[in-house]
Amino acid sequence: MVLTPEQRIQLHGFNNLTKSLSFNMYDVCYTKTREEREAYIEYIDEQYNADRLTKILKNVTDIIGAHVLNIAKQDYVPQGSSVTILVSEGPVVEVPTESYDESPGPLPEAVTMGLDKSHITVHTYPEYHPNEGISTFRADIDVSTCGEISPLKALNYLIHSFDTDIMTMDYRVRGFTRDINGDKLFIDHDISSIQNYIPDEVQEDFDMIDVNIYQENIFHTKCKLKKFDLNNYLFGYTKDKLSIEEQVQITDKLTKEMDEIFYGKNIK
Repeated sequence: MVLTPEQRIQLHGFNNLTKSLSFNMYDVCYTKTREEREAYIEYIDEQYNADRLTKILKNVTDIIGAHVLNIAKQDYVPQGSSVTILVSEGPVVEVPTESYDESPGPLPEAVTMGLDKSHITVHTYPEYHPNEGISTFRADIDVSTCGEISPLKALNYLIHSFDTDIMTMDYRVRGFTRDINGDKLFIDHDISSIQNYIPDEVQEDFDMIDVNIYQENIFHTKCKLKKFDLNNYLFGYTKDKLSIEEQVQITDKLTKEMDEIFYGKNIK
């Protein structure tokens, strides 16, 4: 829905609604030996170190039109990293009409809106199963904004920044602002599903489930890749190096791991 300036709600003072997006991605890998596991963890730490994560978050700030005030980043021993960016109002003062649409946001070439009193964080969690040969990498990203644009506009870019098997996303709006008559507004844009901010070509690759509480302005979407190719989950070799029995056993372990993450429960 595109609103004219006359149709937009006139606010009293600053729009201080807080909009928060939590984006969690999981990458699953089969690591048969300790050496494979250590090599996978080393690869993940190199691929998603604090410097690269900082570049990803800086691109997010460009997309949402914010100024970087401060960056805190850290690589951890034995593995993992964290980045926190504090951002302030950007130079764009007019709200673009596409900010109101339920549609995928831009990639880093475009700046869409200025923000204030906002932050963006990422934490990574490489992890492995002690017995089953499964290694998992998780990245948690939080984008919290105040103002008229939804951080969901950064979702398209975040999805394209990670090689992911499973994604879980939470979006919520908190606080209130007031119109010029003093009436409270607890949300300032229409939203029916986070899926409307995910490009069609991405949706085609994933099974997706929504859990939404509309009256509380809480939206949850989780996604799992539809297609399974064992070669994509072996680290350093391909399935032709395995017997048919081994391929079946490893496939069962990997699909169970991904189903448990997707459904949020242990499967016996």
